[in-house]
Amino acid sequence: MKEIRKVIIPVAGWGTRSLPASKNIPKEMLPVYNKPVIQYVVEEAIKSGVTDVVFVTNRDKSVIEDHFDYNLQLEGVLERSGKLDKLKTVRDVAEMVNIMSVRQKKQLGLGHAVLCARPLITDEPFAIMVGDDLMFGGVPGVQQLIDVAMRENMPVIGVMEVPRDKVSRYGIIDGEEVSPGVYRIKDMVEKPDVDKAPSQLAIVGRYVLTPDVFDYLEKVTPGVGGEIQLTDALQALARDRGMMAVKMTGIRFDAGDWADYLSANIYFGLQDESLRYGLLERLKQFVQFS
Repeated sequence: MKEIRKVIIPVAGWGTRSLPASKNIPKEMLPVYNKPVIQYVVEEAIKSGVTDVVFVTNRDKSVIEDHFDYNLQLEGVLERSGKLDKLKTVRDVAEMVNIMSVRQKKQLGLGHAVLCARPLITDEPFAIMVGDDLMFGGVPGVQQLIDVAMRENMPVIGVMEVPRDKVSRYGIIDGEEVSPGVYRIKDMVEKPDVDKAPSQLAIVGRYVLTPDVFDYLEKVTPGVGGEIQLTDALQALARDRGMMAVKMTGIRFDAGDWADYLSANIYFGLQDESLRYGLLERLKQFVQFS
């Protein structure tokens, strides 16, 4: 398999789970500690060797692209006021990666969003990272998939084990474990009933795919709401050429879930020594008065 240089990050959705905070601010731009959600996702991609980020966006999400561009007015203010450390911080964000974008003019599902990026991917294997899924700890999340994809010369998806009573919220795989934490996929089911789920291994927002998946996406029949589901294309691709799954290690936060979003802020606050003890004291007070 060729080197993975590009990642598709779909960010065109309405972010309804994050309302009212996301009414006028994209959910991907909501702050976790001192960075917006999307910056953590892009940083994970960079740590995994990706050089080009393709945002699948809409007409109201240009602020996401702007975040990774220069802000000359702000930089001038920081430079004149001698705040050189902050100046370096904002310039580093603008210089971290090459940003491209394509518009998804109608929000017709994750599969449709990926298909919109086809002209910018051409014939290369590529990664997909969902823009509100945060993963931390050890080997970068998408790097875990890239390692297996390069070794097996096969598409790879990321999975994590979820409680039995939550399998109906996810796509679930049926797979054979061929080495520790690595599975050969036999089938996958989108949001199965608890008693019909083949496992507790849920598909999370990380994929490494080959360009032939676009041909499968072209053939997917739209489902409820006219949406084109990525899982439908992956099922067909897995049957025809095979596909692997990696049980990902590390901590995952779903930034579209309020409990996870708030937990992520606490997690990063505790990593900052200047905040840690004050934050812990405040949390003890909250527990005391809850």
